Amino acid sequence: MPHIEVLDQNTINKIAAGEVIERPASVVKELMENAIDARATAVTVEIRDGGLSLIRVTDNGCGIPEGEVATAFLRHATSKIRTAEDLAAVGSLGFRGEALASIAAVSQVEVITKTPEQLTGLRYQIEGGAERGTEEVGAPDGTTFLVRNLFFNTPARRKFLKTAQTEGAHVASLVEKMAMSHPDISVRFIQNQQSRLHTSGNHNLKDIIYTVFGRDIAANLLPVEYESEILQIRGFAGKPVIARSNRNFENYFINGRYVRSGLVTKAIEEAYKPFMMQHKYPFVLLHLSIEPEYLDVNVHPAKMELRFRDGDWFFQMIVQAVSQALAKQELIPEVTLEKEEKISTAPVVPAPEAPRAAQAKEPEKPEQKPEKSSPVRGPEPFEVSRRKMEEEPVYQSRPMYSAAAEKTEPAAGQLDLFEEKFLEPESRKRHRLIGQLFDTYWLVEFDDHLYLIDQHAAHEKVLYERTMKSLKTREFTSQLLNPPLILTVSAAEAALLERYRRRFEEIGFEMEPFGGREYAVRAVPDNLFSVATKDLFTELLDGLSDELLAGSPDILCSRAASMSCKAAVKGNHPMSFAEADHLMDELLKLDNPYACPHGRPTMISMSRRELERKFRRIV
Repeated sequence: MPHIEVLDQNTINKIAAGEVIERPASVVKELMENAIDARATAVTVEIRDGGLSLIRVTDNGCGIPEGEVATAFLRHATSKIRTAEDLAAVGSLGFRGEALASIAAVSQVEVITKTPEQLTGLRYQIEGGAERGTEEVGAPDGTTFLVRNLFFNTPARRKFLKTAQTEGAHVASLVEKMAMSHPDISVRFIQNQQSRLHTSGNHNLKDIIYTVFGRDIAANLLPVEYESEILQIRGFAGKPVIARSNRNFENYFINGRYVRSGLVTKAIEEAYKPFMMQHKYPFVLLHLSIEPEYLDVNVHPAKMELRFRDGDWFFQMIVQAVSQALAKQELIPEVTLEKEEKISTAPVVPAPEAPRAAQAKEPEKPEQKPEKSSPVRGPEPFEVSRRKMEEEPVYQSRPMYSAAAEKTEPAAGQLDLFEEKFLEPESRKRHRLIGQLFDTYWLVEFDDHLYLIDQHAAHEKVLYERTMKSLKTREFTSQLLNPPLILTVSAAEAALLERYRRRFEEIGFEMEPFGGREYAVRAVPDNLFSVATKDLFTELLDGLSDELLAGSPDILCSRAASMSCKAAVKGNHPMSFAEADHLMDELLKLDNPYACPHGRPTMISMSRRELERKFRRIV
């Protein structure tokens, strides 16, 4: 049986460091938080090789007194709290006293610091947790940390880091968030001797949004304001027109701290529900100021998580604040509604007098009728039946097969195999094209069924499968854009472009850096020429971000093919009989013609028997 022994202090320090320092961005986070807590008004972050060889963080804060520099590197040494009771009212970003000790345990650290009261500064060196030297130096007020050779003494940790480019992107994203969390502080970021970000520190949050995210997002913002005795919300909510395909642009800060909270995320998305398409996510940048007694920030070593006291009340207040901002503007999407009663407006959530009152009784919500779902068994069109004349359709699956599906044994309850199928070449000659309904749906008679085909969904699927095949087999041509498209990207998006740049070029894109945060797109695959816009590339990058860890070579093809669907004929668009007939021919060639790339059915059907029952011809 193994003996139980106490670990040596060196091993203890390295294990503890692993809880706080995961990658170079973790070091930058801890040092920037220390600079902010030191009341700095300007912070400069510089990295080289993604932060692996050098991280330099300089601030103009209050500095560290000469006699306390060495103490600052001891574990659990902190100026933020004195007793456990102080945790209930902690207002600083750091308070555990683990950051400097953890950084020093796995790197070579040099600190130069000076307080306003001192005539000269102090230079202190510590390596792998062991002190190396101290000397007096000339220095300005404030503190500079130089962290070299991160994980030099823990090679197992170092080999699990990503490339310098990827680690640099994580640092850049972190610095952007820190700048957004403190608009009163001038933040500068230098990567490999090139300036990547510089904010003014003029307290103007919209200026920072413009600097980080660009003009298009800054031009589509709605101010959010809410205030009570224990909660203040300030910031901006993006209009639905700048919705994204992932949550990367949902930014919120609680008491100046960048955190992730399921409660806050859910509240934001709840407020956007009446205005946002499914699987789309908003842009928000919110600052929440909450009385410390209502928060528990001592949850996670990296302080990225927290708990709310009276969480239901905070949830409702966040929903109300964002909903009111959205309701001030006319953001009504033009949609076709089945019933007039389904028109929804922004929910109005009454504000409880106090959190405990909110827990006792939740605000009433507008009654929402559940949407009827369409049960689908595989790729099949739908047969419509009705239980009562006034009720909505109830969709029942009616088996239809592709040629590949016919090779397998049919499940119980499917149609007799001898019955001819609608989408088969031998059935095509008996299709009777009746006409177009509402400039959107084509009516086709076949045997004893009426088929309704959504021209947009059907055309989308045709374009998608055609594009997928051409991209995979590289049977395509590129088309030049004149003038080229100029894209302004964030640090994370730039990293994605560089990571997938070769793949972009393989499928027909031509792009190159255009200086700063901009790229010039000079050519696109010919099938995307008619839809080549900035929005197209934004959606492409959003999709790649979701799949970043998957690394599948077909991700970009699939995303590009999805984008080609934007060229599909839209609803409310007249089509000639010849065009509709050609679309039917194209559907016959598809592997799965029954659903569009987004999962919507391309067609539904109604039997002659069902129609005759509705007209009381039969009982």
